Amino acid sequence: MSARGETLLWLAQRASAAVLALCVTVHLATMVYAIQGGLSAAEILGRTRGHWGWLAFYATFVAAVAVHAPIGLRPVLGEWLGWRGASRDVVLAALALVLGGLGMRAVLGVFG
Repeated sequence: MSARGETLLWLAQRASAAVLALCVTVHLATMVYAIQGGLSAAEILGRTRGHWGWLAFYATFVAAVAVHAPIGLRPVLGEWLGWRGASRDVVLAALALVLGGLGMRAVLGVFG
């Protein structure tokens, strides 16, 4: 991969990390608030179901995971297994699609 490509991956990794930090913080704070308020899982789902704001929030969360995890695994596979080249990148792109697809399925399951 070119130096420009590596730089873009580095930027995407850092940007997705920042989004994930925010999403994890909001998610955990919301869960703590809801549980301390005595809400059950069914009541929480009742409040989130059909709410476009939560759909957008969790879709963003899923997108950040789908970007962050495969880019983070890329050097690990290279260093630990010596796996480099196009085949590694194709498998990691497929992983990104799987993470995004399964994550969105979960988000839409809660939304719908």
